[in-house]
Amino acid sequence: MNRIAVVVPAHDEQASLPGCLISVLGALRHLPVRSEVIVVADDCRDGTATVAEGLGAVVVTVRARSVGRARAAGMAYALRHGSDGLWLVTTDADSRVPHRWGGWQLRHARAGTDLLVGTVRVTDWAVRSQQVRERFEVRYRQGLTAAGHRHVHGANLGCAATAYERLGGFSDLRSGEDHDLVERGRRRAMRVVADAGCPVRTSARRHGRAPHGFAGYLDALDGRPVAR
Repeated sequence: MNRIAVVVPAHDEQASLPGCLISVLGALRHLPVRSEVIVVADDCRDGTATVAEGLGAVVVTVRARSVGRARAAGMAYALRHGSDGLWLVTTDADSRVPHRWGGWQLRHARAGTDLLVGTVRVTDWAVRSQQVRERFEVRYRQGLTAAGHRHVHGANLGCAATAYERLGGFSDLRSGEDHDLVERGRRRAMRVVADAGCPVRTSARRHGRAPHGFAGYLDALDGRPVAR
């Protein structure tokens, strides 16, 4: 692998995006390969695109209101020069990646991984109840296994571009496009690696962008109805 592209779907994320992009750019800065960061501004009515461009990201604009379609648009842009030697990565605008994240992604890419499935960690629970935090942490630990883990997050996902093309890319789903891609990879007997060793920090915000995304999952733990 000699190229890495990071795709960040964003719908009205001007407040969260700077922290995300600064962390991503820091994680990519010293890698011995070419890299680019692509923000997909999906039907934004705020300064998301301006913030992204100001921090050096490429901006792709869509009007989908669909995280699956937005991620797919970013991947399509990353693939404009072909798939050879390219590792595709995605995270979310309300997430922060650790400094070693880029190197971790590259090591897996060069080891022959087709799909890399990472974990997340919530560090600020201020907007959620203690009950939600406890329920989440118990269930999350149950998903960690000796062989890796059973979680899937668009906030921490990598894929060889050649494998992504063979799978037909992200499906046009308003949520769950990450689970769908990984499941298709497993059905095709691709090398799917679930590594919990480099978690990405993500938010516990109440107003998620995908109807059945991470915020919706936390709402369900709180007994709140999930938005549709």
